[in-house]
Amino acid sequence: MELIDIGCNLTHDSFDSDRDEVIEAAQQAGVVQMVVTGASADGSLAALELAKARAGELFATAGVHPHRASDYSDETDSLLRSLVTEREVVAVGETGLDYFRDFSPRDAQRSSFERQIQIAIASRLPLFLHQRDAHNDFLALLKDYRDQLNEVVVHCFTGSQPELHDYLDLDCHIGITGWICDERRGTHMKDFMQDIPANRLMIETDAPYLKPRNLRPRVKSHRNEPRWLPWILGTLAACRTEHPHALAEATTRNARAFFHL
Repeated sequence: MELIDIGCNLTHDSFDSDRDEVIEAAQQAGVVQMVVTGASADGSLAALELAKARAGELFATAGVHPHRASDYSDETDSLLRSLVTEREVVAVGETGLDYFRDFSPRDAQRSSFERQIQIAIASRLPLFLHQRDAHNDFLALLKDYRDQLNEVVVHCFTGSQPELHDYLDLDCHIGITGWICDERRGTHMKDFMQDIPANRLMIETDAPYLKPRNLRPRVKSHRNEPRWLPWILGTLAACRTEHPHALAEATTRNARAFFHL
């Protein structure tokens, strides 16, 4: 069984002491390829460097998370436009809107999001998106540009059934994380995971965040790792009443086609 983690933050400093071991443990668990998320200018550069060091195993995205939207400048825009020409960069993002934290002003978030949409249009790369508590503004911007964009994934989906269908109606892919394994926050999603067409579904850990809470045996560390992607797969397969191997084949095939791996 081969799996692809479409979103993991392997440049995070929590991996500094054992990054190679983390990657090797993931591969032993069947996670054969990973997309390293770029969430800032520096983070995107680091993701590319890591992908270059492990060509064919790791890939990178280039973008600025809405939390960092205040830092988005003309210099940032030029850097991202340069990075997306690199062979190892397979998507623009992580970008979008986050009104849950509001670490950056909302007008700055919308501006940063729109500028990165323009980069995706120009480069023809897929768009890797984040949305939390900002569905209406997020959807409105996405609708404005969807016809000009190539593939789009709403990463780490945690929303409602109507929100899911809004994204599916725009031919978006959906990324599911360990949120589905969280009995405190993810229970509402289990009833409508079957709504996602098999060819629109991908899986991810968002490591080091969102460690699956149903891991057995329990792991003391709060850090999530790509090696636990099979737990997310298993939980999602149960929600969809599918065999895990069939779901693994579908999500892996989708990820390879989406990111041109």
